[in-house]
Amino acid sequence: MTIDKQFDAERVEGIKALGADAEMNAISNQWLSTAQKNQYSYNFDWMGLPIIQYPQDIVAMQEIIWKVKPDLIIETGIARGGSLIFYSSMLELLSSCGHGEGTVVAVDIDIREHNRQAIEAHPMAKRIEMIEGSAIAPEIIDQIKARAEGKKRVLISLDSNHTHDHVLEELRAYAGLTSIGSYIVAFDTLVEDISDEAIGNRPWGKGNNPKTAVWEYLKEDDRFEIDASIHQKLQVTVAPDGFLKRVK
Repeated sequence: MTIDKQFDAERVEGIKALGADAEMNAISNQWLSTAQKNQYSYNFDWMGLPIIQYPQDIVAMQEIIWKVKPDLIIETGIARGGSLIFYSSMLELLSSCGHGEGTVVAVDIDIREHNRQAIEAHPMAKRIEMIEGSAIAPEIIDQIKARAEGKKRVLISLDSNHTHDHVLEELRAYAGLTSIGSYIVAFDTLVEDISDEAIGNRPWGKGNNPKTAVWEYLKEDDRFEIDASIHQKLQVTVAPDGFLKRVK
């Protein structure tokens, strides 16, 4: 076994051990509840715009993007635009390494004008298209599907309304666009695991959230499986059980 293969094998075993460590997982969940209660994810920017993601999840998405090398990234939910800029900047890096000219298409039911202006003024805006409307409206789904025509490697991020019904409809609408070996990522599945206090006054909660939608969807579609190694190694993530890899 070469040194590199030995390192990879040891890392795989280490990640499995993390996932099986009940004490570590309990500590992580306790930390996540406290972090959510204190709006931890609001503290970070990507290239000057608020990204509203955990740094650990940003790193995980970077790893996925480098592996998949998508020519299209679809995102539901725009907020302040930092994640769009992140995805666009990653595609810019891929392009500089000779991996095509990828684009980002994002949809949000309400794109605030000041957020739109900040995104459109950013140097990474050239790869971004924004669509205003509900991600599960038929006319919006049709627009997104049209953008995906002819794309060979598609990666999808779901980060808008976090109710069970909405995320389940997003999965039904968009999962089929995911290319084999790529991912559709449902963010904020952690709602199922954290305290009621951390969730706050939201239309989603335990039993009604992205994780329950993922579990329901996987009963309908055997083309996907949860890549547990991602949330196991991260420990601190808003998307446990949310990294869905298309395997067939």
